[in-house]
Amino acid sequence: MPLRKKEITKLYYSISEIAEMFNVSKSLIRFWESEFDLLRPHKNSKGDRRFTEQNIEQFRTIYHLVKERGFTLDGAKRELKHSKERINLRRKSLESLTKLRNFLEELKEEV
Repeated sequence: MPLRKKEITKLYYSISEIAEMFNVSKSLIRFWESEFDLLRPHKNSKGDRRFTEQNIEQFRTIYHLVKERGFTLDGAKRELKHSKERINLRRKSLESLTKLRNFLEELKEEV
């Protein structure tokens, strides 16, 4: 079985990298930052946003609610307030199942 490459993780990601990861505009990220108190990336001395892994997880949660599940911004804020843990558990479960399915499909192709 071939070895999988380990993902190289950085301490900080730029807003451009986040926009590319999620296929959204930088202006949308800035807008969501102003709308959601949860999303607060670090800023360097020049004011450039630097996103940590935790910030990316927060953005991923907001993205899941608004883009994938179709919540309004107000609805997403209420949902985050009431059931943050449940949302994260569900999202992580879906990601795990997707990874498992991809692995099984790769395995099937090898046979």
